[in-house]
Amino acid sequence: MPIYKRGKNYWVDISAPDGSRIRRSAGTEEKAKAQEYHDKIKHELWEMTRLEKQREHLFEEIVVLALKDAEGQALYDTKKGYAKYWLSVFRGRNITGIKGDEIARKMPTHSQHKSRKRLENGTINRYRAFIVRAFSLALKHGWITHRPYVPELREPKVRVRWIRKWQARNLIDAMQSDVMRRIVSFALLTGARRGEILSLTWENVDMENKNAIVTAENAKSGRARPLPLNDEAICILRECDMSCEFVFTVDGQRLTDIDRAEFSRALEISQITDFRFHDLRHTWASWHIQNGTPLMMLKEMGGWETLEMVKKYAHLSAEHLNKFVGSVTFLAHENEIELRRNLKSAATS
Repeated sequence: MPIYKRGKNYWVDISAPDGSRIRRSAGTEEKAKAQEYHDKIKHELWEMTRLEKQREHLFEEIVVLALKDAEGQALYDTKKGYAKYWLSVFRGRNITGIKGDEIARKMPTHSQHKSRKRLENGTINRYRAFIVRAFSLALKHGWITHRPYVPELREPKVRVRWIRKWQARNLIDAMQSDVMRRIVSFALLTGARRGEILSLTWENVDMENKNAIVTAENAKSGRARPLPLNDEAICILRECDMSCEFVFTVDGQRLTDIDRAEFSRALEISQITDFRFHDLRHTWASWHIQNGTPLMMLKEMGGWETLEMVKKYAHLSAEHLNKFVGSVTFLAHENEIELRRNLKSAATS
């Protein structure tokens, strides 16, 4: 009996498509309303089984997915900030009701800190990347049938600043402290990022095999990678205090940052302008390109995630191509023919 009375209220007894039975109170004393409740449940069961209707998921659930996906990455704390912002916008909403145009309208325009500084397009795109990743994970889990489209903002062209080797030598000579001289030299010789250098421990250095390890927690990509060391890099490491846990230290204490004032003074002394510490990595990459290192090899050595990130260095200098420009000529051949004609004419006269 699909509808029956128990006490004052009517109850429903429904056989679900999967064979289970649903018995519950309709919460009404009126049979007509109990019938409506019965039909509503039957319809929902049919939709879920025949039309494969998906269970609704809250926005908070996909934020959890995105944060779990980012665990172990160097920018995990930053991504928690992105999560906090998006939760303030979409908390409690079903993800199927959140469309791409709404996400685009709700993009942050100013910093979430007290300064309320206007955000650059690149920073806004990082917020976009986080929520797009969250919806991509929801799609992989089968929670949605398509990912919302959110246009990416145009960013200025990638800034690439590098210096020549004689300028690098002047910069190193202008450093006042031994530790800064070693750090700058090591950055130029390995292409390691500032955080990777300062977090390097002796445990992850193998001087015999000329290799160091950038651990996953210290790598920007969140994945460990080898850091090849040439002879000059090895010499710099041998100058460091090996009794400490970390490689680059002052009085046995780990450095949490470079001496920015000293770095600025050295730049001024060596007359290098518009240059940051991270540009040492750009310089290392440009030197490799000029010496013929293949882009794919440079990608692996530098720990970039995609080849596109490395292609920005390919145009930095054509000096390394000059040795090949003589491979295609035609004037020299014509001059040789003319010379032969003159010699033949002289011999017959």
